[in-house]
Amino acid sequence: MAVKSDTAADLVYQIFDLQRAVRCIATASTKGQETGVALQGVLRFVAEGETRATRLAERLGVSAPVLSRHITDLEEHGYVVRRQDPDDGRAQLVALSPAGAEKLRRIEEQRVAALQDLLREWSEDDAGETTRVLRKLTESLRISARAMAAGTTTTTS
Repeated sequence: MAVKSDTAADLVYQIFDLQRAVRCIATASTKGQETGVALQGVLRFVAEGETRATRLAERLGVSAPVLSRHITDLEEHGYVVRRQDPDDGRAQLVALSPAGAEKLRRIEEQRVAALQDLLREWSEDDAGETTRVLRKLTESLRISARAMAAGTTTTTS
């Protein structure tokens, strides 16, 4: 059964509201750190494995020049390393350095502790169910985004 228009509109609102709340919390927690929210996001994606800078820009939804500035900042802090792609000398591969892995570990520990504190009145069941639903939503949106990029979606009126 398809999701009703009113339900979809409410879900869109709730997603954006959640996104704003998370951004506010993340921004407050990064004050005084050398890596802001954007750089931390890049670190997280780089941690998934060495990848081409262009692929990373696509995954993050940013332009190549924006990503290049972020990578330069992270490289200056010693958190990432770049090297030429052996398969294509024009492309660069980006990977996390040991210092970057340690920085990301500390960031994630801080985020977990902050969320535990913010959700101290939630039950373990509430948190688990929310995780399950968010994972399902994320996967559905990823599948739909891939289909749209491939040009295989159809709309019905």
